[in-house]
Amino acid sequence: MTPPHTFPVPLAKCYRLLNHGPTVLVASAHAGRRNVMAAAWNMPLDFDPPKVAVVIDKATYSRGLIEASGEFVLAVPTRAAAAQALAAGSHSGRDEDKFAALGIEAWTADKLGAPLPGGCIAWLECRVIPEPHIQQAYDLFLGEVVAARADARLFRDGHWHFDEAATRSIHYIAGGNFFATGEAFEVGPTR
Repeated sequence: MTPPHTFPVPLAKCYRLLNHGPTVLVASAHAGRRNVMAAAWNMPLDFDPPKVAVVIDKATYSRGLIEASGEFVLAVPTRAAAAQALAAGSHSGRDEDKFAALGIEAWTADKLGAPLPGGCIAWLECRVIPEPHIQQAYDLFLGEVVAARADARLFRDGHWHFDEAATRSIHYIAGGNFFATGEAFEVGPTR
């Protein structure tokens, strides 16, 4: 017997069942060139030292910059910046500076050469942890977080405090469809 009120999801679309974590902008730079792209497939990986994972397709311009520099920035855009995030994920930076073309401000990172994209509420500066096999086979990059920043108006005491819809993080599903982070709630221990 299967669970009630369910239906089979085609395997080609099953990623959409999990793909509502925060969308990130991935910023990279090398040899005077910079780029920004959107990535919906990312996650925290470890606590100490902090590590993250992000999928960067072989065909992207960012991939070459990241492989050459050994670093990248993950930035969490807001609902107000959703159109820029979608555009950053839909156009190549091979022939243009996407920061300039999309009107995304670029701030200086604390420890890396890659810029911090504007329109975001958090930034994680990451050094690539070389894993050539998984990078080639799965397009999966691991990074050690060497610096992190968050918007102090929204992230306090280790938690997000979203007051306005425009400042909430966005979560990409597919085809231009997003969710925005919902209302926070707390559950106490049951025992």
